[in-house]
Formats: sequence, structure tokens, C-alpha cells
Amino acid sequence: MRLGLQVGYWGLGLTPEQQLEMVKSAESAGFDSVWSAEAYGSDAATVLAWIAAQTEKIKIGSAIFQIPGRSPGLTAMTAATLDNLSDGRFLLGIGSSGPQVAEGWHGQRFPKQIQRTREYIQIVRKALSRDRLEYRGEVYELPLPDGPGKALKLTIAPVQEHIPIYLAAIGPKNTQLAGEVADGWLPTFFSPEHVGEFRGLLEEGAQRSGRDLNGFDIAPNVNLCIDDDVEKARDAMRPLLALYVGGMGSREQNFYNKLMQRYGFEAAAKEVQDLYLDGKKDEAAAAIPAELIDKTSLVGSADQVKERLELYRDADVGTLIVTPLAWSLEDRNRMLKTLAELV
Repeated sequence: MRLGLQVGYWGLGLTPEQQLEMVKSAESAGFDSVWSAEAYGSDAATVLAWIAAQTEKIKIGSAIFQIPGRSPGLTAMTAATLDNLSDGRFLLGIGSSGPQVAEGWHGQRFPKQIQRTREYIQIVRKALSRDRLEYRGEVYELPLPDGPGKALKLTIAPVQEHIPIYLAAIGPKNTQLAGEVADGWLPTFFSPEHVGEFRGLLEEGAQRSGRDLNGFDIAPNVNLCIDDDVEKARDAMRPLLALYVGGMGSREQNFYNKLMQRYGFEAAAKEVQDLYLDGKKDEAAAAIPAELIDKTSLVGSADQVKERLELYRDADVGTLIVTPLAWSLEDRNRMLKTLAELV
């Protein structure tokens, strides 16, 4: 099981120099990859280019590039550029984001996301292979048929013959799609106890494209807090979980809330959402069940974390991407070093 570091959104709690020091500490500890995120603040590509220029061997991954924010052609251009700048260290993670960001920030309609994502990945692969870009789908048509558009091909070649493409997904249909069209899967709030359900979905998708899951990378993003005081470690998780379960979306459409319900926390998921959307964020955080935190995070003492790591191995996790939750750089680096030793 490889280790990845999620640096998340740029500028949250650490200076650029501290962020870079954390990445270099992870590289020294043997972490395989570092991943950057984007929503409607910092973009992931710029951060990854900056990291690539100041590291030597750690892979750089987008987790994720937002589909509504980039055309497939631009994503292929960015992937090829980052692969060259990093000398073949780039991992391409993409995802559809959510309707509030897609429509409110990027001005892109959200429906037909499954087909849109399928076609998007097909186009990106075609572009990265440096074929002339001609495509006829339900969502995308390249070149446009009624204008001066020309079938072009990418003018630079990636270093890697095949840049791995990871798909962020938590819903059942999108998880199936990851098995169908991607090289890896980027789930968040992943519970290894439920891997049987997830694996079945991935296998159904893989069968649709006539392949198996050999070499497929399950790469969950997992929040990490190593502390002998397990309640203190759980409390570090509460605000983030409350934000996603309660506030990432509307009452009618919140993918994270639905995920918690599928884990068996229906009543708690509704309570957290009601409190959060009513502006009672602290109460929403307090209402997150300890059992939910334990299932979706790595929390507690080093011995407790070590025991839980076995569940991730048993779940065939290939890359464990962690977000260390602590206020200070020193505490984050300590957690990363401890985790590397445990793994």
C-alpha cells in the first residue's frame, strides 16, 4: 500500500513555504504521491507545477481537476505539460464537482454527468495519444459540425506513454463508471468496512468495458489525526465532516449526505444537515457520530491507527491518500512520519 499526501486547497492554515516543507517531509518519508485540490479558490494545476519544480521523485496528482471548469482539450494540454515539467510524474484525477459549483461558478449545466464524464475521459485519452481530435458523442462533438473548427492534435507528447486517469466518485453510478473507464478511483469519506459494496460496483463497470480490475488503483482520501487522546482526534474531524455532510449541497442534492445514509447513519445525516443549513454549525459538528468518524478517518493513537490500516490493506487500497488535520506544521509532519513508519 502506497502513501499519498493531500495538500488540499492552497493557503488554508499554512504559508507556501510551510506547504512545501510538508511536501518535502512526505517525500523524504517515502510517500509515493502528493495531490492538490480545487473548488473555487486556488487551482490545482498551478500548485502541482510549483511542487514539481521543487521535488525530485514524488508523483504529483490532481484530486481533482473539475470537469466543468476545463474543456477536455485543456485538461489534456495541462496533463501533458505537467507530465513534462515533472519528468513523467503526473497522475490525472478528475471529477464532476457538484451542481452548486458547476452552475454557480463555472456556468456549466450539471445534468447528464455520467455520460459527460464518460465522453470527457475518452476525449482526453484520445488527445493524449496525439490522435487528431475527432469525436461524436451525445454531449461532445469535435470539431463542431457547423463552423470552421479543425481536427487538431496535441503538439507536445507526454513523457509517460499512458498517464493514469483517476475518477473521483462516491455515488453508485459514478463508481461503476470509474471501473469502466478509469485507471483508478478517488473516493472520499471511504469506509473500508463497505468495500464489498464498492468493489461490486467497480467490477460491474469493468465488465461493461470487457476488462478486470487488475492494476486498478483504489486511492481513497482519508483524514488523519494521530493523537493519544482519541476524543481530541475525533473532534479535529468534526467541522470538516459537518461541512460536507451538512453544507455541501442542498437538502435535495448532497452526495456526501447520501453516502452517510448508505453507511447506515440516516437519522444522523438528516440531523447534521438540518443543523448546518440552519446556521448551527457547531451543533452540527457535535452531532457527527463517533462511529462515523472512526469508519471514515484514521484517528487515535498510533496503535489504533496501525490496527485500522490493516482494514485498508484488506480492502485492496493501492494508494492511501491522507490529509493530516492539525494546526501546526510540526504536528502535521509528525503525523506523516508516524504513518509512514506504521505502513
